[in-house]
Amino acid sequence: MHEQKIQVLHGTVSKLLRRGASTNLKKALGKIHPADIAHLFRYFELNEQKTLLSLIPDLDRTADVMAELEPESWPQLAELLDKDYLISIVHEMADDDSAVFIRSLPEELAEEILAKLHADQSEDVEHLLGYDEETAGGIMSTDVFSLDQELTVKEAIEALQDSEDYEMVFYVYVTDEHNHLVGVLSLRQLLTVPAKTKLCDIMSTNVMRVRTDMDQEVVADLVAKYNILAIPVVDDHGKLMGLITVDDVIDVMRDEATEDMLRMAGTSEDELLLGYKSFQIARLRLPWLITTLFGGVITGTLMWYFKATLEQVIMLISFIPVITGMGGNVGSQTSTILVRGFATGKIDFSMIRQVFFKELRVGLIMGAVCGLVIATVAMVWHQNYYLGLVVGLAMVTAITVAACMGVIVTAFFKRVGIDPAIASSPFVQTINDITGISIYFMMATLFLKYLI
Repeated sequence: MHEQKIQVLHGTVSKLLRRGASTNLKKALGKIHPADIAHLFRYFELNEQKTLLSLIPDLDRTADVMAELEPESWPQLAELLDKDYLISIVHEMADDDSAVFIRSLPEELAEEILAKLHADQSEDVEHLLGYDEETAGGIMSTDVFSLDQELTVKEAIEALQDSEDYEMVFYVYVTDEHNHLVGVLSLRQLLTVPAKTKLCDIMSTNVMRVRTDMDQEVVADLVAKYNILAIPVVDDHGKLMGLITVDDVIDVMRDEATEDMLRMAGTSEDELLLGYKSFQIARLRLPWLITTLFGGVITGTLMWYFKATLEQVIMLISFIPVITGMGGNVGSQTSTILVRGFATGKIDFSMIRQVFFKELRVGLIMGAVCGLVIATVAMVWHQNYYLGLVVGLAMVTAITVAACMGVIVTAFFKRVGIDPAIASSPFVQTINDITGISIYFMMATLFLKYLI
């Protein structure tokens, strides 16, 4: 339903843009949600995006649209915009969005924008830029609403009524005179206690919090695990520095999942920044393809080593693609599950032994089923019972070994500090091609006198 809506909007906006109907476009863009406008931008060229951006009725809305755009599109679009207009847009963005936006720009342009921001906003943004972009400090908003613990409930409610300039108020955070985070209140609590009650008497001191240097992925896991809408960020001394809300966490989860998937495919998110630059994209993909290439050379070498077996039993060639293909697929399945388990915290090193033996059992079951099927095919096709036995046993062994290798290789990468997503597809598949061929030809050599 949403896609249909986007297609209708795309058709309408395209038609108005072609006709140069600026007045009608302004009215249309004033009614479309900023997230939908940002979605529409992917269907238009950069110059058309610039035109559409300039036709959005007010700067607040323009800033919301810019914040919703994919970060990889920001630098190219920013280069097309008038500097003063771009700065006016950044003025209207939330500090955390401004920091992420400015971080994506070329250094010279970023410094120029920072120099022209209002003093208070510039200070907050520079403060956020001082944190690593993949930490809690890098994604937090500094516009966090907090109240002193000595205030009464009545005073707190009055302060809340004037809190429209702050990040979404899901919880009321309570601080001491030195801005240390000491407690938290729900909005419901404020409305159900006497007006003269002090906040320190009703607040909960058990506050879920994260430090500014905590990895954003860990923050996302905490928010997901405890089902909270926001989490406060503190420094080393416990001072309240900012707030991370659930919308920021969703962005983190999406980005981390995208990063893992791209790495599992043997590339990286940098490719999204390169547009249609074929040579640069090829350079990103080549390293792991070269790994696969050398793996193929090793596989070919093994086949040459067993050439005597092949020369005597040429029908063995029929099942080489099946053996290598099935082993590679099973290994990729196992490593993908393990990568995701490590990423979500559902698997850790204390569980590797159980995971290994679980995959061993699963591999044996799948291998037995697939081995029985391929053995039957081999016997019927080539009218040779021993060939069926060789192919069947090789399939059982190859699939079982592949399932185990998916665990071993992925856990090894994780242990040595390399992103385990890299261990998936081309790497695991290459290893399983080599082991699958080795197992197959050793089985064939063992039963050679029955196959001739």
